Amino acid sequence: MRRQAGDPVLLAVVLGGLLLVPLFLTGLGGNATSWTAQTVIDVLDVCFAWQLAKHPDVPPAGRRFWRAVVAACSACAIGDGFQTVTTYAGAGSQVSVVQTAFVVTGMMIVVVATLRHPLGGEGRQRLRLWLDAATVLTGLAAFLWYFLLANQLSGQQAIDRWGAAATAVVMLLIAFGVLKLIFSGTAPFARFAGVLGCFGLAGTALGAAVAGVLIGADADPQLMYVVQLVPCVIILATLRLQLVQTRPVDPDRTRRVAQRPSVLPYVAVMATQLLVMYALRTGAPDLRTWGVAIGAVVITALVLARQLSAVRDNERLMTELDQQREWFQALVQNTSDLTVVLHSDGVVKYAGPAARQILGVDPAELIGTSLPDRTHPDDLPEVHLHTELLLASPGTGVPIQVRWRHADGTYRWLDVVSTDMHHNPSIRGFVLNVRDAGETRALHDELRRQATHDALTGLANRVLLQRRIDEAAGADRGTIGMLLIDLDGFKAINDRYGHHTGDQVLVMVADRLTGLLGAGEVAARLGGDEFAVLLPGTGPQEAATLAERITAVIAEPMMIGDRWLTVGASVGVASGGAGEGDRLLREADAAMYQRKHRRKATLP
Repeated sequence: MRRQAGDPVLLAVVLGGLLLVPLFLTGLGGNATSWTAQTVIDVLDVCFAWQLAKHPDVPPAGRRFWRAVVAACSACAIGDGFQTVTTYAGAGSQVSVVQTAFVVTGMMIVVVATLRHPLGGEGRQRLRLWLDAATVLTGLAAFLWYFLLANQLSGQQAIDRWGAAATAVVMLLIAFGVLKLIFSGTAPFARFAGVLGCFGLAGTALGAAVAGVLIGADADPQLMYVVQLVPCVIILATLRLQLVQTRPVDPDRTRRVAQRPSVLPYVAVMATQLLVMYALRTGAPDLRTWGVAIGAVVITALVLARQLSAVRDNERLMTELDQQREWFQALVQNTSDLTVVLHSDGVVKYAGPAARQILGVDPAELIGTSLPDRTHPDDLPEVHLHTELLLASPGTGVPIQVRWRHADGTYRWLDVVSTDMHHNPSIRGFVLNVRDAGETRALHDELRRQATHDALTGLANRVLLQRRIDEAAGADRGTIGMLLIDLDGFKAINDRYGHHTGDQVLVMVADRLTGLLGAGEVAARLGGDEFAVLLPGTGPQEAATLAERITAVIAEPMMIGDRWLTVGASVGVASGGAGEGDRLLREADAAMYQRKHRRKATLP
């Protein structure tokens, strides 16, 4: 608005219009001056409309409309220019037929342009637009008939009065067309500029009507000049304002404007009924009264047709809504997914029927409770981060996997897709689509375990052992110990009793190893009959002591099937810094082989 107020051309138009009022009221401007000013205004109208027709931000339909306005303003300029020349030539104050013909022709071009401009909608919606247009036109016709057209037009000024009446009718038609374009949402002009233009057009019609009444009457002609010229200045200012306001089309704004209902038909009906009452005040009906009565009947029929169309659409819409409601209820009742709507503070405002299946609670019991209170405490930090992502991308689904408390007290893994719908006035909250992820999570955990654990013994594999070595280095656990264990006599058992028995021996060894370790200590199977033990925070002496215990415990006989079997263990020990895990593993491996060779050397 600040940009429009500072436009120098618009300011000059407004200032010029203000100067016209005292010019004519004081008698300084006569008939010739009035027609000269009118011609100048018409030429400026042509210039502004031409600029709008060529503006790059105006869509094709708008350009066609403004080209029609250029043609209409050009016709008016020709007619008013002819009248100006004849006035200076001394033809008197009588309006010529040529001027009236050109002006009415120009205005009819605008009427056609407003009727042909796309109104949007289709089918019954477009039918209602035309019924609304016909309703308002009938109301206007009733008023014009009663106050202007039905009067006895005779004498020397008959042509002037008929011309004024025709101008009034056409200008009111244009005003109506402009208003309908505004309400349809497809107007080729801004809303404020359109409303201002309607005031100018209505004022022009009023000025023409006043001129028709004053012609031949003993009245001050200066007032007639002001009443006729000021609305024309308003229209000129409107064109310039539209030129300043023109910008690329916003489809969302157009859709919002198109959804606003028009009250013009109802205003026309009310005004026509009041006019009927006014016309009947004298008692005996005359030609004027009968014309208004016919207009009231026609306008009532149009309104009834419009309402019948609306009733049929409402019935069809209600039927579709009932069908959609039944479809939605059937879908919600039978779906295994849970839909939850949350307030911004995490309180549940709606829960679907699947709450019984997923959480074991009735949906009514879930409403009003806090969802964060039902969330596993370990998942709350991730939930807070999830909420920040939601607020940063409204309308976009954001997935998360989280644990919620079941009615039996356990926590269930759930896949949740959340969407911030606070911008939707029908929801104003977070919409959560929830699905049970128990089986998926169990499969995920099992695959993850298989990737990091030995399938036979359940001990850590090389991958997990290396990860724990890296974690110990990252945590700066100080000194760590590393044990490398190789079974003695295992190959003989495997060859004599078979791989099944050998596998049972390995499982028994893994159980004995696990029983000897404390918190944070990791036993791993490296392959075959070779094992490793990681001892974070353990010095050389403690590692050597544990190695002796492991040797003794593994050497104890073990019942496998129906026989007692015995294996030995060669254990290599290495100690060092937390960041030297790989070196310690190599040193422990070398120490293990030295111990194995010594044991073989001592055997008889």
